Amino acid sequence: MNAKDLSNRLQKAAEFVPPAAILADIGSDHAYLPVALMLQEKISYGIAGEVVTGPYESAKRQVAKNGLEEKIAVRLADGLEAVELADHVSAITICGMGGVLIRDILQRGKDKNRLSGKERLILQPNVGERQLRQWLVAEGYQIVDEAMIEENHKIYEIIVAEKTKTIPDYSAEELFFGPVLLVEKSPIFIKKWQHKLSKSETILASLHQSDQDVAEKIKEVAQEIEWIKEVLVDAGK
Repeated sequence: MNAKDLSNRLQKAAEFVPPAAILADIGSDHAYLPVALMLQEKISYGIAGEVVTGPYESAKRQVAKNGLEEKIAVRLADGLEAVELADHVSAITICGMGGVLIRDILQRGKDKNRLSGKERLILQPNVGERQLRQWLVAEGYQIVDEAMIEENHKIYEIIVAEKTKTIPDYSAEELFFGPVLLVEKSPIFIKKWQHKLSKSETILASLHQSDQDVAEKIKEVAQEIEWIKEVLVDAGK
């Protein structure tokens, strides 16, 4: 296999992996990403972590099929328990999960001393991007790059973070939209937030009709709608 065999979102994530990295791919999905990068000689060593036996066996077969058993370790473990500080991992990819789950994986990894703080984190949440950004900033990471990719009529975000001595003072809007994405305002970005605006307005209307105590939720959704409208107007949309 090669990079062309990767899905669009994994190809985009692969672009952020530093050259010659020791890569840990958590929730590795057949080890496609580390195998493709190793075949291109983009990484020096790979670790594919899987928590479920079936995907773990699939990853082992993929690595063996490409003759990479000496260059990619496939490990059955929960999240970042697949890595040790002695691995000297320099990049971690976690793709295709919810942002809250990715956040929780990182938090458990930190609690169990699996993160050195020197790794580049390349994260592709399917939802819950804001919660993930909030955790990263609280833990001393700077969001050094971001990207958006559309695949099979779904829009995905990629967040790239590194520990730095000084963390920018991100605004609530930047954590909501993504500080890099908010500056770029790409066509995919506009498409996502136009769709999200429509959904949020529908949600707000239904909240106003609710007989439950949803005052806080109404306030939150109304604030998000205001932000989205401001961004779309600013982008001329």
